[in-house]
Amino acid sequence: MTYAIIETGGKQLWVEPGRFYDIELLSVEPDSNYSIDKVLLVNNDGDITVGQPYIEGATVEGTVMRHRRGKKVIVYKMQPKKKTRKKRGHRQELTRLMIDSINLKGTAIASAEGETASAATETASEPVETAAE
Repeated sequence: MTYAIIETGGKQLWVEPGRFYDIELLSVEPDSNYSIDKVLLVNNDGDITVGQPYIEGATVEGTVMRHRRGKKVIVYKMQPKKKTRKKRGHRQELTRLMIDSINLKGTAIASAEGETASAATETASEPVETAAE
């Protein structure tokens, strides 16, 4: 299992290729590629690389799927015995990012296509029985 821990929008995320994540709003058009170079840790099937604080030459490539808004959060402030009440709502602007690959020193160590292709070759390599036998 290959994964990386990245930093984006002031938060740290555990990301894997082939999955999508909602992160803070990026100023990038939908269906365009985006590269994150703030990679804190990479685990490549048990081979762990830790940065100080970031790993040099490590990037996480992704595709922006769409921009959306998060769930509404209600903020309610009240001062007792003062008849002061404030009710406000907030919806965070988010970007849905599909992780395509994790790169280390310029080479892709894991990609969304690579994992699905390896699963397809495993099933294709099994012998197929025919009715004639």
